Amino acid sequence: MSRPDTSQDALWVVYDGECPFCSSYVRLYRLREVTGRVHLVDAREPHPVLDEVRERGFDLDEGMVVKAAGRFYHGAAALQILAILGSGSGLFNTLNRAIFRHPRLARTLYPWMVRGRLATLRLLGRRTLHSAQGEA
Repeated sequence: MSRPDTSQDALWVVYDGECPFCSSYVRLYRLREVTGRVHLVDAREPHPVLDEVRERGFDLDEGMVVKAAGRFYHGAAALQILAILGSGSGLFNTLNRAIFRHPRLARTLYPWMVRGRLATLRLLGRRTLHSAQGEA
């Protein structure tokens, strides 16, 4: 396993690779064209950044984590920082920026997104991150 890029300008997005919504989101969102170095980390695979996320106590079943400029953002705050950093080009990015750059709106909508993710995982017969790790 390679060492993570520790430069302050690298952006890390830790998400559930088995969640169709999470995977689609990170695939569709145009971050590289704006931020440069973007590292996508599937929370179901071992990675040093994932270890940092767990050490800080973030629950990845309750939301993705973004590490930007050495700071960690979880859940709605992660979507908000991505909306701020993301490109305004394309319909998906334009809508994402319009909605999630507003902290109050992001905090209101994000719990519903998490519920939808958990329901979808159940419907697809996939385990949550906790149950996949034997923590449930």
